[in-house]
Amino acid sequence: MMLLATDLDGTFLGGKNVAKLKLYRLIRENADIRLAFVTGRGLETVMPLLNDPIIPNPDFIISDVGATVMNGRTLEPVQPLQSQIEKKWPGPLVIRKKLRKVKGLQLQEVPQQRRCSYYFDENTDIEQIRGLVAEYGCEVLLSANRYLDILPGGVNKGSTLQQLVKMMNFSEKQILVAGDTLNDYSLYETGYRGVVVGAAEEALLKATRDKPHVYQAEQAGAGGILEAMEHFPEFREFYSKARQEIERFPHSGATQLVMLYHRLPYELRETGGRIERTKPKSPNGIIPSLLGFFSAGRSGVWIAWEEASGRKSGPLKNVYIDEEAYPNLVASRLPLNKKEVDIFYKVFSKEAFWPVIFSFIDKARFNHDHWEHYCRINRLFAERAAAEADHGAIVWVHEYNLWMVPAYLRQLRPDVKIGFFHHTAFPPADVFNVIPWRREIMGSLLQCDYVGFHIPRYVQNFIDVAKSHTPLEELSQVNCAERFLTYSCALGVDKMTSEIDTGQKKIRLGAHPVGVNVSYIKQIYKESHTQDAIRELARSTEGKKTIVSIERLDYVKGPLEKIQAFHQFLNDYPEFHGKVELINICTPPAQGMRIYERIQTELEQAVGKINGKYSNINWTPIRFFFRSVPFEEVVTYYAIADICWITPLRDGLNLVAKEYVAVQGQKARPDGVLIVSEFAGVSVELPYAIRTNPYDSKDLKESLLHALTLDENERVLRMKRLYDIVNHYDIEQWSGEFMQELERL
Repeated sequence: MMLLATDLDGTFLGGKNVAKLKLYRLIRENADIRLAFVTGRGLETVMPLLNDPIIPNPDFIISDVGATVMNGRTLEPVQPLQSQIEKKWPGPLVIRKKLRKVKGLQLQEVPQQRRCSYYFDENTDIEQIRGLVAEYGCEVLLSANRYLDILPGGVNKGSTLQQLVKMMNFSEKQILVAGDTLNDYSLYETGYRGVVVGAAEEALLKATRDKPHVYQAEQAGAGGILEAMEHFPEFREFYSKARQEIERFPHSGATQLVMLYHRLPYELRETGGRIERTKPKSPNGIIPSLLGFFSAGRSGVWIAWEEASGRKSGPLKNVYIDEEAYPNLVASRLPLNKKEVDIFYKVFSKEAFWPVIFSFIDKARFNHDHWEHYCRINRLFAERAAAEADHGAIVWVHEYNLWMVPAYLRQLRPDVKIGFFHHTAFPPADVFNVIPWRREIMGSLLQCDYVGFHIPRYVQNFIDVAKSHTPLEELSQVNCAERFLTYSCALGVDKMTSEIDTGQKKIRLGAHPVGVNVSYIKQIYKESHTQDAIRELARSTEGKKTIVSIERLDYVKGPLEKIQAFHQFLNDYPEFHGKVELINICTPPAQGMRIYERIQTELEQAVGKINGKYSNINWTPIRFFFRSVPFEEVVTYYAIADICWITPLRDGLNLVAKEYVAVQGQKARPDGVLIVSEFAGVSVELPYAIRTNPYDSKDLKESLLHALTLDENERVLRMKRLYDIVNHYDIEQWSGEFMQELERL
């Protein structure tokens, strides 16, 4: 049996995140460990901890610097201890009245019972106070050269703990006390085994230095408690269980990783009236890949917003994402109501930033009130990251929705390393600089230690934008030709800047195109029901060349331009009537995106016009699906498609192209052809694709003709080469490369 009697702030709630999670889990899973919170807080401020799913519930609560003692399970006073303390207390009004004229005293406006807490300064006469309260049998307790407590005579943390231990018949050898400030000194006067955790108040370290029963730990907070459990022979059997976890998860000591992403790594589903967290079905595999960094026990926090039902829903507690698979990873959720989410994500981000990012500046709409809202949400993310991050932690920020986070976070936590990855394109300077808040955004991004993009062109665009705002020196460059196309395509560059110096700090830059989860795609492809669906679909399209095109409904994807080019193709090449079929899957945008309503109407009208003009009883030129299609079904379309036609006007990367190649690569004879827009980032990665200019309807039409008439042997050779690239630079390669850069910081 063991009783851990611990202070809260700076002790049980302090230290590195991984140490806290290990200690909390050790206590929760071991019935032989009893827990007592011994704190200067009032009971009201302890209560929220009792509803925290990660922090273990205490068996006892000694609060108000020892003046309150409660059963931690029932929240009933422990009698007769509480009554004995109450009898010694004259009441707060008596004490406040007595001390009202003392200079330098300021009452602490915090919940408190059977004590009066003050701030004091250098003008305060402490001896005067001792004399004034002595007539009521009360005593003075000082802490951190700032805090002063008036307590009932003989009452403090240590004395109340001693009375509790005696009542509960605990053995003195079973008790470990822990603290970090002089406020906790009475705990060590009990004679129980004790630990002063790392980063403790110097006055407490000095006062306990010569006490043989007190261990002064190196690690802060919860880490110091674990260290003490290893130090004292009486508690080593409990520590051995924590050691087993360390051996099971060898990377638990790695630098903490704080992930800021636009969504949580799970989905909420209602089952039997209960809300459960389930794994997301993410075909591009980014979330599983990011989670993979925590599978070996790495300490981490995943920060994202979660839609709350009401504005006053209050803070959300941290929760485990999957304690078995990721024992040291928690989700830290920011509660935003529907209106807040709509303005932040669906309105402002999509109307102000999205058009500029993809160089459609005529569609940009700038609302300064919405900008203030955007900044407020970014500040919330930064404040949460600052609160959750260990000293020197790595903070990985994702996407343009969080552009302002680095600025706020750097002010709050100059010690952390900040990495940023853009999942979209990054426009040239003359486009980006139409944003009214361009200086604030660039100032924020230049607070990062590492900034990553999909391709070198976006890196160079970023450099040009930065140069238009501040003098900087390009410290180093790398050649792009080893991995990326250079002079042969629209987005190619031959050299990329890899480090800059702004005069304030050095920032590293890199190009890391996101890959697809090839192993996941392979798994789906090989499943028997997938093979059955592929055979059935192949029979229904037999005798025709099948063209597949998949995109989200968005003007930047150029869906209308593609349909119009296909119309022109059918008009100019009647010999293909009845012999080609376009399967066009267009995923609807999120609800409330008014910006896309017009293009949806125009697209449906264009498809209807073509089918109405050319279709017959045996042939429909375009099969148009305006809905979300399960990825398993998408795989069947990729498998039977002779051509994948990817024609965005602009695209940060385009994972559909890579998914198509990944599926084709599973076939015994991969003979599909990939056509890709020159203005999709993926075009500089895949040299064996047919590139097309989506702004030129003639080029769109002719590239399709080229693909349809390509020699079979060349088709196979091209696809095999493409698969080699996609298979090597998969999602794991992407995340691993980026993490290597972050860990070098």
